[in-house]
Amino acid sequence: MAAAELLCAHDEDLRTSSELAGATDVHRIGPLWLGRYGSRGFVTYRDLDGAEGAAVDDLIGAAVAHFAAVAEVQAFEWKTRGHDAPADLATHLARAGLVADDPETVMIGDASLLAADLRPPEGTLLRRAGDGAELATDVAAVGVLHREVFGPDSPDLDAQLIAQLSEPDPAVELWLAEIEGAVVCAGRLDRVRGTRFAGLFGGATRADQRHRGIYRALTAARAASALRQGASLVYAECTVLSRPILERSGLVAVTTTTPWTWRRSG
Repeated sequence: MAAAELLCAHDEDLRTSSELAGATDVHRIGPLWLGRYGSRGFVTYRDLDGAEGAAVDDLIGAAVAHFAAVAEVQAFEWKTRGHDAPADLATHLARAGLVADDPETVMIGDASLLAADLRPPEGTLLRRAGDGAELATDVAAVGVLHREVFGPDSPDLDAQLIAQLSEPDPAVELWLAEIEGAVVCAGRLDRVRGTRFAGLFGGATRADQRHRGIYRALTAARAASALRQGASLVYAECTVLSRPILERSGLVAVTTTTPWTWRRSG
């Protein structure tokens, strides 16, 4: 599929309700979908129905008012894409007090092309978390890897993830690569039920094991699992570090995504 077709598939399948899986509460305001996950909220939409100027301010204001009225909510994320209209959406969000995080590139690829038989380096074992080991132990080890790669403020992988991984037919899988029993690379596969897609998230490789083909092999293993679950496309929202690896694996950049965050003051 060409990049334009992949972008169309992304917008049709991955925006609106499918992006709110697991939300404890879902609310609609015009074209907006608002979901709540405990103390955090999330805003998504297929498009803004052509809203411009004051109409955009009204939508953003309504989202802020909705979450501000729920005492439990401490912050919410408004997720934009680079091809969203209007072109000055960022200006409206900033004026409403939301703060942008670093943009990431949305990449999509054919799962069958990614699921090549890419063997990891000799001595490297690829497996799903919980296969041949205690699930909680594997999740904790991946959490240690994340803090090593992303810094000490990287959030812990918690009981909610363990519960998701333990479901009889889980929509989430955690994959890892081990060398002599040590986790050196890991990444999630999130099946988006009712769509053509599965997501590749949480990729991390220990610094001394990069550029050896481990992450590419882990991507291939996750793509093969996505195919077994009926997904024909895989996508990722990646940083500048992982984009070249995913491009070599066959994923195509289709747009960018930027999270804008509102936080409760005081």
